Amino acid sequence: MKTSTPSLEARHQPSGLNTGFNGSGLTFADYVARTRDMLAKVHAKTAAADLAKIVDGNAPFELKPATGAFAGREKAFRRGVLLTHGLTDSPYFMRPLAELFRQNGFRVMAVLLPGHGTQPGDLLDVRWQDWAEAVAYGTDRLAEEVDEVYLGGLSAGAALSIRQSLRDDRVRGLFLFSPALKISPRAKWANLHKFYSWLIPPAKWVNIMPDRDIYKYESFPKNAAAQMHALTEELRAELQAHGLNIPVFAAASADDATVEPTATLNFMMRMPHPASKLVLYTTDHGEHTKGFPLEKLELVSSVMPTQKILSSAHTAIVLSADDPRYGATGEYANCAHYYPGDMEKYAACIEHPEQAWQGEITEQNLKVGLLRRLMYNPDFAALEISLRRFIDKL
Repeated sequence: MKTSTPSLEARHQPSGLNTGFNGSGLTFADYVARTRDMLAKVHAKTAAADLAKIVDGNAPFELKPATGAFAGREKAFRRGVLLTHGLTDSPYFMRPLAELFRQNGFRVMAVLLPGHGTQPGDLLDVRWQDWAEAVAYGTDRLAEEVDEVYLGGLSAGAALSIRQSLRDDRVRGLFLFSPALKISPRAKWANLHKFYSWLIPPAKWVNIMPDRDIYKYESFPKNAAAQMHALTEELRAELQAHGLNIPVFAAASADDATVEPTATLNFMMRMPHPASKLVLYTTDHGEHTKGFPLEKLELVSSVMPTQKILSSAHTAIVLSADDPRYGATGEYANCAHYYPGDMEKYAACIEHPEQAWQGEITEQNLKVGLLRRLMYNPDFAALEISLRRFIDKL
């Protein structure tokens, strides 16, 4: 059942409030307050009933550990971590990790990347340098309060965290989740649309979607792909020129369909620090990890037939099964891969998510039957244990 290309709506235009970074010169608390005000202005137009919920999930935030036991030698806290979400995501996805870090004595700050949290049209004109500015700002604010600075990120946030660490001697370690180290080379040409999209506005978009989610864009502009490619190329060149000798924790899916999982393996193989660790979710018992140092690798089977899980996914690392939005019985089912090509399956996936298999959107998985993209980590409790063990070695 085929349909025509969906039409553009108001959300596919820039809001005018969220293209560049808006926190320069502010304390972190003031940056959070200013950003929350901006989010409220944008979302009040279309989501008044759920405004508080939407603002809370999309806003940057901060957490403090219990006082006393985690005091620093020179500053208020011994350790702190800056968390950065992924492309088209929001700080909501960093909340469970933030609580884990807080429980382990970290001062936590989480930023909102420019262009995110409002409406997809705000990604039409954003540059990756605007994202990098947000991460640099957050690092500076964190360093004012902690003796030891750590960075953590999901997907694009992981790439931005690595880049910041390459130019900032204050960074003592990295926490990377589904790191976006290499994406499709086709993204390099994504912004060629500018030669003709003034005449055909839908040409600015890779996907024009219903945008049912409140914490993650479904619609995806070509500029976002182009900026992500430029960021990964910049990062690749910097990694070739400068090595990293800090502890790195990474967790990724070997079946990731958004980024190249082999790039994560290659990156982690080059990390010399003895504490570095890769948790890899896989369906093939690690056949593709031959030659990877065993002391740096933790393999986790991602096949769980009794839970109708076929594999892990790019989106399935940092949230638990009981997450109220994206968990096993959460409010949102990711069925966007059926839209608009197969509206019958799209509707079935949304209306009866319990009947769908879950996993990465691969050709093999789609053959099994109705499929929704896995949005949570059924082994999240084990991931927490692995993270704590890594933290204990810092």
